[in-house]
Amino acid sequence: MKKAYRIKKNNEFQYIFKHGKSFANRQLVIYYAEKAEQEHFRIGLSVGKKIGNAVKRNQIKRYLRQAFHEMEADIKPTVDMIIIARQPTKNMGFHEMKKSLSHLLYKQRLFKNK
Repeated sequence: MKKAYRIKKNNEFQYIFKHGKSFANRQLVIYYAEKAEQEHFRIGLSVGKKIGNAVKRNQIKRYLRQAFHEMEADIKPTVDMIIIARQPTKNMGFHEMKKSLSHLLYKQRLFKNK
């Protein structure tokens, strides 16, 4: 994932938490905020230490990045998102995680209209 598509700074995370909307399913939580002047969506990933060791947390983040990469063309470009992984993600494979993520995006209408 390119650097331009990532949210890294704490103040950007805080802005989305305070001014954005949230939605969750059992595996993932999404916070998102609209940014009209943006030409590509941006994501921030958060996987807490309670979920597993560093290897497991990095694997979850890789799966989420790859899922975003595969759905890149279908996601609205004017959105900043933060994805927080919950405990059940440590037992999930890539396809399950992609399905869970697409469910969140679909429910919140973050896909482009076709």
